[in-house]
Amino acid sequence: MPNPWTGKGNPYTRQEVRDRLQATLDQNKAIIAAGAGTGISAKFIEKGGADLIIIYNSGRFRMAGHGSTAGLMAYGDANAVAMEIGEFEVLPVVEEVPVICGVYGSDPRRRMWHHLLKVKEMGFSGINNFPTHSIVDGHFRNVLEETGMGFEKEVEMVRLATKMDLFSIVYVATPEEARQMAEAGADAIIAHVGTTVGGSIGVVEASCTMDDAIERTQKIVEAAREVNPQIFFLAHGGPVNTPDDVRIILDKTDAQGFVGASSLERMGVEKSLTDLTKSFKALTLEGK
Repeated sequence: MPNPWTGKGNPYTRQEVRDRLQATLDQNKAIIAAGAGTGISAKFIEKGGADLIIIYNSGRFRMAGHGSTAGLMAYGDANAVAMEIGEFEVLPVVEEVPVICGVYGSDPRRRMWHHLLKVKEMGFSGINNFPTHSIVDGHFRNVLEETGMGFEKEVEMVRLATKMDLFSIVYVATPEEARQMAEAGADAIIAHVGTTVGGSIGVVEASCTMDDAIERTQKIVEAAREVNPQIFFLAHGGPVNTPDDVRIILDKTDAQGFVGASSLERMGVEKSLTDLTKSFKALTLEGK
């Protein structure tokens, strides 16, 4: 349903986003959500046919040449950065695809209900829990949980978003987190199996194997499906990087699609700019 003020797509209601994703599945096509850290990325991701565009604060670091994990560090205000990218770069150029805002749900400085109202007013059609503490482990994760900045805050943020009619597509790293998000009303769950491999700033040693990714993804899907079988399930991260990798995950799990940020935005820029520059540099001055 077009925006009554602009005639364009955003914002959509929660049900309208769900209906669009279901229509993709009804055509026997995988759901593809893509991260965009710049307006130019969003514009051409839309032309490529993505089902959703997600704004992450990590997109700004990624497109500045830094690892996506910078988005989890104290290098800026994650919620402010995502809102800024959306307001001034992505929402003005995306014509029809639903745009989702990354929300740092555990930010203790914000009244989350108030921030979500601003997200909705800005014209976003939904939320995603990034940065997320689901991918933090060990002693530091325990400290975050004990000091009131744990994953439960992200779950509560999704519960609020559901009440506000915002579509929610969320990262989880374990079956238990998947159950929590399903109970909070999440519309789509992304099985996050780790930082994306490959390219100039992807991980190598810190990644899991494809077999591990398959097993973890399937366990997450099964756990959430026990709570709500109507959830959409997507894969992300680790060795799941290229279209061929995604094909494997789709064939060997019950995932219905893929979320790519580094895999789409960063990898596309790295390869295309390198190859194009090489083509220009291959020109000679023969005959001059």
